[in-house]
Amino acid sequence: MLKITKAANRGVIIKLSGRMGAENLGELEKLISAEADGRRIILDLKDLKLVDQGAVNFLRRCEADNITLKNCPAYIREWITGGRTEGPTNSGRGEHGLGKCSSFGKSK
Repeated sequence: MLKITKAANRGVIIKLSGRMGAENLGELEKLISAEADGRRIILDLKDLKLVDQGAVNFLRRCEADNITLKNCPAYIREWITGGRTEGPTNSGRGEHGLGKCSSFGKSK
């Protein structure tokens, strides 16, 4: 299950936690579109534990659209930048757990 929390000040911070899959992307796209009034959008991924390939592709598109990915787990960053062509997998289910990967912030 994906938990989404939002805070707004000069920009909009959307915190994602838990499991993010293709079934969550429509809701996230609506939320981001609703905030697309010129304010900076930041997706905080610190508490994101599990993703599937659709989520990785979505995050790649977000970053290409100048949405900042903050506290992006290292394995997700690697897939976004194309460092791993096979993408997330876990027993063939198309998803991957965070495990002991470290996180780092990214700002534009």
